[in-house]
Amino acid sequence: MKSERRDFLALTGAIATSGLVGCASSHPQRASGAGVCAAFDKARQDAVSPDQALQMLQEGNARFVNGQSVNCDLLAQVKATADGQAPFAAVVGCIDSRVPPELVFDQQIGDIFAARIAGNFVNTDIIGSLEFATKLAGAKLIVVLGHTECGAVKGAIDDARLGNLTATLANIRPSVIKIKSVEGPQTSKNKKFVQAVADQNAKDAAALLTARSAVLRDLVAAGKLKIVSGMHDVATGKITWLT
Repeated sequence: MKSERRDFLALTGAIATSGLVGCASSHPQRASGAGVCAAFDKARQDAVSPDQALQMLQEGNARFVNGQSVNCDLLAQVKATADGQAPFAAVVGCIDSRVPPELVFDQQIGDIFAARIAGNFVNTDIIGSLEFATKLAGAKLIVVLGHTECGAVKGAIDDARLGNLTATLANIRPSVIKIKSVEGPQTSKNKKFVQAVADQNAKDAAALLTARSAVLRDLVAAGKLKIVSGMHDVATGKITWLT
């Protein structure tokens, strides 16, 4: 019986130090000994630089890929953020069920804004939402996150037509047209061509943010905002960053 109790205590101690439950952290968003599960607030948001925000998402994805995601009391975070929010980043992602931004970046309630649309392109509505997320709500980073095996990208490549989806996919067609150097047919059957278009689409969307928004452009110029694009591998969960 004593041996079982020792084993139980050793196990709970290992879990507590493994990052699977709330613990102290050196990350900017959890400074001042607040604990990894503390709700993100304005003071922590103000202390985060755009580069630190990117680092936090990179580290979060590494935890996700390595099976070390942090498990927090989500209801406690709901209550802690009931009177306001102060996310440090915003993510534009696809609606694909395999790429939920909060999970693949291992972030908690109140940490990131998430705008999702088939094909992770940007339009006036999404750009306006990002202006709110950054200029008014204080987020320091915008990530345009594409993913492998994207059905919307494949549909755009094949010029698929179906109801309102036809207009949706038209937003991705400019990126399709740009890809000239990939060998093989320019169809959704060519995996290399599909991935090249997916990469281009994510980079194009990121570039459009400053091209179409003086608000975002001014924040970037002032060093208050960073905009990047990334690619999520649905087979591994790993995110690579596009230049």
